[in-house]
Amino acid sequence: MTTEPLPAHRASIVHIRCPEGLRADGYRAVLELLSEFSSVVQALPPRAALVELRGAARYFGTAPERLAEIVRLRALVRLGTDLRIGVGPTVTVAATASARAPHPGGVLAVSPGQVPGFLGPLPVEALHGCGPRHATALAEYGLHTVGALAAAPPATVQRILGGRTGRLLADRAHGVDPRPVVPRRLPPRASVRHRFDGQRLDGASTRAALLGLVVRLGRLLRDRRQKAQALTLRLDFAGGTGWEKTVRLPEPSAHEDDLRTGAYRAMDAAGLQRGRLTAIVLRAEDLLAAEHTAEQISLDPARDARLRAEAAMDRARHRFGPTAIGPATTFPRAS
Repeated sequence: MTTEPLPAHRASIVHIRCPEGLRADGYRAVLELLSEFSSVVQALPPRAALVELRGAARYFGTAPERLAEIVRLRALVRLGTDLRIGVGPTVTVAATASARAPHPGGVLAVSPGQVPGFLGPLPVEALHGCGPRHATALAEYGLHTVGALAAAPPATVQRILGGRTGRLLADRAHGVDPRPVVPRRLPPRASVRHRFDGQRLDGASTRAALLGLVVRLGRLLRDRRQKAQALTLRLDFAGGTGWEKTVRLPEPSAHEDDLRTGAYRAMDAAGLQRGRLTAIVLRAEDLLAAEHTAEQISLDPARDARLRAEAAMDRARHRFGPTAIGPATTFPRAS
Protein backbone atom coordinates (compact mmCIF):
# COMPACT_ATOMS: atom_id res chain seq x y z
CA MET A 1 0.00 0.00 0.00
CA THR A 2 1.18 3.54 -0.80
CA THR A 3 1.53 5.46 2.44
CA GLU A 4 3.70 8.40 1.33
CA PRO A 5 2.25 11.78 2.26
CA LEU A 6 0.13 13.50 -0.33
CA PRO A 7 1.98 16.02 -2.51
CA ALA A 8 2.10 19.53 -1.15
CA HIS A 9 0.61 21.10 -4.27
CA ARG A 10 -2.80 22.70 -4.03
CA ALA A 11 -5.83 20.48 -4.56
CA SER A 12 -6.85 20.79 -8.20
CA ILE A 13 -9.20 17.90 -9.01
CA VAL A 14 -12.88 18.82 -9.05
CA HIS A 15 -15.81 16.38 -8.84
CA ILE A 16 -19.20 17.78 -9.82
CA ARG A 17 -22.64 16.34 -9.04
CA CYS A 18 -25.61 17.65 -10.99
CA PRO A 19 -29.09 17.62 -9.42
CA GLU A 20 -31.29 14.54 -9.56
CA GLY A 21 -33.69 14.67 -12.48
CA LEU A 22 -31.49 16.88 -14.68
CA ARG A 23 -32.33 16.14 -18.30
CA ALA A 24 -29.70 15.02 -20.79
CA ASP A 25 -29.61 18.41 -22.51
CA GLY A 26 -29.06 20.11 -19.15
CA TYR A 27 -26.20 17.74 -18.36
CA ARG A 28 -24.62 18.45 -21.75
CA ALA A 29 -24.91 22.20 -21.06
CA VAL A 30 -23.02 21.72 -17.77
CA LEU A 31 -20.24 19.84 -19.59
CA GLU A 32 -19.99 22.63 -22.15
CA LEU A 33 -19.72 25.16 -19.31
CA LEU A 34 -16.91 23.14 -17.70
CA SER A 35 -15.02 23.07 -21.00
CA GLU A 36 -14.78 26.88 -20.80
CA PHE A 37 -12.52 26.47 -17.76
CA SER A 38 -10.49 23.38 -18.65
CA SER A 39 -9.80 21.09 -21.57
CA VAL A 40 -9.52 18.16 -19.15
CA VAL A 41 -13.17 17.31 -18.49
CA GLN A 42 -14.26 13.72 -17.89
CA ALA A 43 -17.97 13.08 -18.33
CA LEU A 44 -19.41 10.59 -15.83
CA PRO A 45 -22.97 10.08 -17.14
CA PRO A 46 -25.69 10.49 -16.22
CA ARG A 47 -25.10 13.43 -13.85
CA ALA A 48 -21.45 13.76 -12.74
CA ALA A 49 -18.12 14.95 -14.09
CA LEU A 50 -14.45 15.33 -13.17
CA VAL A 51 -12.32 18.35 -14.05
CA GLU A 52 -8.57 18.94 -13.68
CA LEU A 53 -8.07 22.63 -12.85
CA ARG A 54 -4.32 22.79 -12.29
CA GLY A 55 -3.61 24.39 -15.66
CA ALA A 56 -6.70 26.60 -15.42
CA ALA A 57 -5.61 27.87 -12.00
CA ARG A 58 -2.27 28.95 -13.45
CA TYR A 59 -3.93 30.53 -16.47
CA PHE A 60 -6.54 32.48 -14.50
CA GLY A 61 -4.17 33.23 -11.64
CA THR A 62 -6.53 32.05 -8.92
CA ALA A 63 -7.04 29.02 -6.68
CA PRO A 64 -8.97 25.94 -7.93
CA GLU A 65 -11.51 26.30 -5.12
CA ARG A 66 -12.21 29.86 -6.29
CA LEU A 67 -12.68 28.61 -9.84
CA ALA A 68 -15.08 25.98 -8.50
CA GLU A 69 -17.15 28.74 -6.88
CA ILE A 70 -17.23 30.61 -10.22
CA VAL A 71 -18.31 27.43 -12.05
CA ARG A 72 -21.17 26.95 -9.60
CA LEU A 73 -22.27 30.59 -9.90
CA ARG A 74 -22.21 30.53 -13.71
CA ALA A 75 -24.17 27.27 -13.83
CA LEU A 76 -26.77 28.74 -11.51
CA VAL A 77 -27.11 32.06 -13.37
CA ARG A 78 -26.69 30.87 -16.94
CA LEU A 79 -28.30 27.41 -16.81
CA GLY A 80 -30.52 27.57 -13.74
CA THR A 81 -28.71 24.47 -12.43
CA ASP A 82 -27.14 24.33 -8.97
CA LEU A 83 -24.16 22.03 -8.52
CA ARG A 84 -22.53 20.21 -5.63
CA ILE A 85 -18.78 20.47 -6.10
CA GLY A 86 -15.89 18.81 -4.29
CA VAL A 87 -12.28 19.94 -4.69
CA GLY A 88 -9.41 17.73 -3.60
CA PRO A 89 -5.91 16.48 -4.41
CA THR A 90 -7.20 13.14 -5.74
CA VAL A 91 -10.32 11.76 -7.41
CA THR A 92 -11.35 9.91 -4.24
CA VAL A 93 -11.09 12.98 -2.01
CA ALA A 94 -12.86 15.25 -4.51
CA ALA A 95 -15.71 12.77 -5.09
CA THR A 96 -16.13 12.14 -1.36
CA ALA A 97 -16.19 15.90 -0.78
CA SER A 98 -18.83 16.55 -3.46
CA ALA A 99 -21.12 14.05 -1.73
CA ARG A 100 -20.72 16.06 1.52
CA ALA A 101 -21.24 19.46 -0.16
CA PRO A 102 -24.38 21.32 0.93
CA HIS A 103 -27.77 20.72 -0.70
CA PRO A 104 -29.00 21.87 -3.16
CA GLY A 105 -25.60 23.26 -4.14
CA GLY A 106 -22.27 24.30 -2.74
CA VAL A 107 -18.51 23.82 -2.83
CA LEU A 108 -16.45 21.80 -0.37
CA ALA A 109 -12.67 22.06 -0.84
CA VAL A 110 -10.19 19.78 0.93
CA SER A 111 -6.50 20.67 0.78
CA PRO A 112 -3.83 17.95 0.96
CA GLY A 113 -3.10 18.78 4.60
CA GLN A 114 -6.80 18.50 5.51
CA VAL A 115 -7.32 15.04 4.04
CA PRO A 116 -6.80 12.96 7.24
CA GLY A 117 -9.05 15.23 9.29
CA PHE A 118 -11.74 15.25 6.61
CA LEU A 119 -11.81 11.52 5.82
CA GLY A 120 -11.09 10.11 9.28
CA PRO A 121 -14.45 10.75 11.03
CA LEU A 122 -16.58 9.73 8.05
CA PRO A 123 -18.44 6.41 8.06
CA VAL A 124 -16.74 3.95 5.72
CA GLU A 125 -19.73 3.96 3.35
CA ALA A 126 -19.12 7.69 2.73
CA LEU A 127 -15.71 6.93 1.19
CA HIS A 128 -16.03 7.13 -2.58
CA GLY A 129 -15.77 3.62 -4.00
CA CYS A 130 -16.83 1.81 -0.82
CA GLY A 131 -20.11 0.08 -1.55
CA PRO A 132 -22.74 -1.17 0.93
CA ARG A 133 -21.39 -4.75 0.90
CA HIS A 134 -17.86 -3.52 1.57
CA ALA A 135 -19.11 -1.35 4.44
CA THR A 136 -21.06 -4.27 5.95
CA ALA A 137 -18.02 -6.56 5.77
CA LEU A 138 -15.78 -3.93 7.39
CA ALA A 139 -18.35 -3.23 10.13
CA GLU A 140 -18.34 -6.91 11.09
CA TYR A 141 -14.69 -6.41 12.05
CA GLY A 142 -15.33 -3.16 13.91
CA LEU A 143 -14.12 -0.87 11.13
CA HIS A 144 -16.92 1.68 11.07
CA THR A 145 -15.05 4.85 10.09
CA VAL A 146 -12.60 5.78 7.37
CA GLY A 147 -10.06 6.59 10.08
CA ALA A 148 -10.37 3.09 11.53
CA LEU A 149 -9.97 1.64 8.04
CA ALA A 150 -6.84 3.75 7.47
CA ALA A 151 -5.36 2.60 10.78
CA ALA A 152 -6.00 -1.11 10.13
CA PRO A 153 -3.08 -3.20 8.82
CA PRO A 154 -3.34 -3.46 5.02
CA ALA A 155 -3.12 -7.26 5.19
CA THR A 156 -6.18 -7.33 7.47
CA VAL A 157 -8.21 -5.19 5.06
CA GLN A 158 -7.19 -7.45 2.18
CA ARG A 159 -8.31 -10.54 4.10
CA ILE A 160 -11.70 -8.93 4.76
CA LEU A 161 -12.38 -7.55 1.28
CA GLY A 162 -10.09 -9.54 -0.98
CA GLY A 163 -6.69 -8.64 -2.36
CA ARG A 164 -7.35 -5.98 -5.01
CA THR A 165 -10.39 -4.36 -3.38
CA GLY A 166 -8.69 -4.37 0.00
CA ARG A 167 -5.60 -2.65 -1.37
CA LEU A 168 -7.64 -0.02 -3.19
CA LEU A 169 -9.84 0.90 -0.24
CA ALA A 170 -6.94 0.86 2.21
CA ASP A 171 -5.13 3.34 -0.04
CA ARG A 172 -8.22 5.49 -0.54
CA ALA A 173 -8.81 5.67 3.20
CA HIS A 174 -5.53 7.63 3.25
CA GLY A 175 -6.70 9.77 0.32
CA VAL A 176 -4.26 8.04 -2.02
CA ASP A 177 -5.63 7.61 -5.54
CA PRO A 178 -3.27 7.81 -8.55
CA ARG A 179 -6.04 7.93 -11.16
CA PRO A 180 -5.80 10.98 -13.42
CA VAL A 181 -8.71 12.89 -14.87
CA VAL A 182 -9.06 11.54 -18.41
CA PRO A 183 -10.83 13.75 -20.98
CA ARG A 184 -14.01 11.95 -21.97
CA ARG A 185 -17.07 13.25 -23.74
CA LEU A 186 -20.55 11.82 -23.69
CA PRO A 187 -20.64 8.28 -25.08
CA PRO A 188 -20.81 8.10 -28.90
CA ARG A 189 -23.85 5.83 -28.71
CA ALA A 190 -27.17 5.63 -26.91
CA SER A 191 -29.35 2.59 -26.31
CA VAL A 192 -32.78 1.65 -25.02
CA ARG A 193 -34.06 -1.79 -24.09
CA HIS A 194 -37.41 -3.56 -23.75
CA ARG A 195 -37.70 -6.87 -21.91
CA PHE A 196 -40.85 -8.91 -22.50
CA ASP A 197 -42.83 -10.63 -19.80
CA GLY A 198 -42.37 -14.15 -21.08
CA GLN A 199 -41.65 -14.86 -24.77
CA ARG A 200 -43.02 -13.22 -27.92
CA LEU A 201 -43.22 -14.06 -31.61
CA ASP A 202 -42.88 -11.34 -34.24
CA GLY A 203 -46.34 -9.78 -34.22
CA ALA A 204 -48.32 -6.70 -33.25
CA SER A 205 -47.06 -6.60 -29.66
CA THR A 206 -43.44 -6.97 -30.80
CA ARG A 207 -43.79 -4.16 -33.36
CA ALA A 208 -45.46 -1.98 -30.72
CA ALA A 209 -42.53 -2.60 -28.37
CA LEU A 210 -40.07 -1.68 -31.13
CA LEU A 211 -42.00 1.53 -31.87
CA GLY A 212 -41.89 2.36 -28.16
CA LEU A 213 -38.10 2.00 -28.26
CA VAL A 214 -37.94 4.30 -31.30
CA VAL A 215 -39.89 6.97 -29.39
CA ARG A 216 -37.66 6.66 -26.32
CA LEU A 217 -34.45 6.69 -28.35
CA GLY A 218 -35.51 9.69 -30.40
CA ARG A 219 -36.42 11.65 -27.28
CA LEU A 220 -33.08 10.74 -25.68
CA LEU A 221 -31.13 11.90 -28.73
CA ARG A 222 -33.06 15.16 -29.03
CA ASP A 223 -32.58 15.86 -25.31
CA ARG A 224 -28.84 15.31 -25.78
CA ARG A 225 -28.86 17.38 -28.98
CA GLN A 226 -27.33 14.46 -30.87
CA LYS A 227 -28.09 12.71 -34.14
CA ALA A 228 -27.49 9.10 -35.13
CA GLN A 229 -25.82 8.01 -38.34
CA ALA A 230 -26.73 4.34 -37.84
CA LEU A 231 -29.03 2.09 -35.83
CA THR A 232 -28.29 -1.33 -34.39
CA LEU A 233 -31.13 -3.68 -33.50
CA ARG A 234 -30.41 -6.60 -31.19
CA LEU A 235 -32.90 -9.39 -30.60
CA ASP A 236 -32.51 -11.73 -27.63
CA PHE A 237 -34.16 -15.13 -27.89
CA ALA A 238 -35.22 -17.81 -25.45
CA GLY A 239 -32.27 -20.08 -24.79
CA GLY A 240 -29.76 -17.25 -24.64
CA THR A 241 -29.10 -16.78 -28.35
CA GLY A 242 -29.15 -13.38 -30.04
CA TRP A 243 -29.19 -11.65 -33.42
CA GLU A 244 -27.91 -8.20 -34.34
CA LYS A 245 -28.22 -5.98 -37.41
CA THR A 246 -26.84 -2.47 -38.08
CA VAL A 247 -28.39 -0.20 -40.72
CA ARG A 248 -27.06 3.17 -41.89
CA LEU A 249 -29.45 6.10 -41.97
CA PRO A 250 -29.64 8.18 -45.17
CA GLU A 251 -28.55 11.22 -43.15
CA PRO A 252 -27.85 11.90 -39.45
CA SER A 253 -31.17 12.16 -37.62
CA ALA A 254 -32.91 12.08 -34.25
CA HIS A 255 -36.42 12.21 -35.74
CA GLU A 256 -38.80 9.35 -35.00
CA ASP A 257 -39.75 9.15 -38.70
CA ASP A 258 -36.19 8.26 -39.70
CA LEU A 259 -35.44 6.08 -36.67
CA ARG A 260 -38.65 4.10 -37.16
CA THR A 261 -37.84 3.44 -40.82
CA GLY A 262 -34.34 2.22 -39.92
CA ALA A 263 -35.56 0.09 -37.02
CA TYR A 264 -38.27 -1.57 -39.14
CA ARG A 265 -35.73 -2.27 -41.90
CA ALA A 266 -33.52 -4.04 -39.38
CA MET A 267 -36.45 -6.00 -37.94
CA ASP A 268 -37.58 -7.09 -41.42
CA ALA A 269 -34.04 -8.29 -42.14
CA ALA A 270 -34.25 -10.65 -39.16
CA GLY A 271 -36.77 -12.78 -41.08
CA LEU A 272 -38.38 -14.00 -37.88
CA GLN A 273 -40.65 -16.99 -38.16
CA ARG A 274 -40.95 -18.99 -34.96
CA GLY A 275 -38.17 -17.32 -32.96
CA ARG A 276 -39.33 -16.53 -29.44
CA LEU A 277 -38.12 -13.11 -28.33
CA THR A 278 -37.29 -12.23 -24.75
CA ALA A 279 -35.87 -8.71 -25.25
CA ILE A 280 -35.17 -6.02 -27.85
CA VAL A 281 -32.30 -3.51 -27.73
CA LEU A 282 -32.14 -0.51 -30.05
CA ARG A 283 -28.86 1.45 -30.25
CA ALA A 284 -28.07 4.74 -31.96
CA GLU A 285 -24.53 4.59 -33.33
CA ASP A 286 -21.93 7.09 -34.61
CA LEU A 287 -23.56 10.02 -32.85
CA LEU A 288 -22.91 13.59 -33.94
CA ALA A 289 -23.67 16.85 -32.19
CA ALA A 290 -26.85 18.24 -33.70
CA GLU A 291 -25.36 21.71 -34.13
CA HIS A 292 -22.59 20.24 -36.32
CA THR A 293 -24.96 18.64 -38.83
CA ALA A 294 -27.06 20.17 -41.58
CA GLU A 295 -30.72 19.23 -41.96
CA GLN A 296 -32.09 18.78 -45.46
CA ILE A 297 -34.99 21.04 -46.38
CA SER A 298 -38.11 18.91 -46.69
CA LEU A 299 -40.52 19.42 -49.59
CA ASP A 300 -42.98 16.93 -48.09
CA PRO A 301 -45.81 18.74 -46.26
CA ALA A 302 -46.81 15.54 -44.46
CA ARG A 303 -43.29 15.09 -43.07
CA ASP A 304 -43.17 18.74 -42.02
CA ALA A 305 -46.42 18.24 -40.14
CA ARG A 306 -45.06 15.14 -38.39
CA LEU A 307 -41.90 17.00 -37.33
CA ARG A 308 -43.98 19.87 -35.91
CA ALA A 309 -46.09 17.32 -34.04
CA GLU A 310 -42.91 15.68 -32.73
CA ALA A 311 -41.66 19.01 -31.35
CA ALA A 312 -45.05 19.63 -29.71
CA MET A 313 -44.99 16.16 -28.12
CA ASP A 314 -41.48 16.80 -26.80
CA ARG A 315 -42.72 19.94 -25.08
CA ALA A 316 -45.64 18.02 -23.58
CA ARG A 317 -43.34 15.25 -22.32
CA HIS A 318 -40.96 17.76 -20.73
CA ARG A 319 -43.89 19.33 -18.92
CA PHE A 320 -46.03 16.31 -18.01
CA GLY A 321 -43.60 13.37 -18.09
CA PRO A 322 -42.13 10.99 -20.69
CA THR A 323 -45.27 8.84 -20.99
CA ALA A 324 -47.73 11.73 -21.31
CA ILE A 325 -48.12 11.35 -25.07
CA GLY A 326 -47.01 9.03 -27.86
CA PRO A 327 -48.18 6.62 -30.57
CA ALA A 328 -51.37 4.83 -29.53
CA THR A 329 -49.92 1.37 -30.19
CA THR A 330 -47.20 1.91 -27.55
CA PHE A 331 -49.75 2.24 -24.74
CA PRO A 332 -51.32 -0.82 -23.07
CA ARG A 333 -54.91 -1.48 -24.00
CA ALA A 334 -57.57 -0.78 -21.39
CA SER A 335 -59.12 -3.96 -20.07
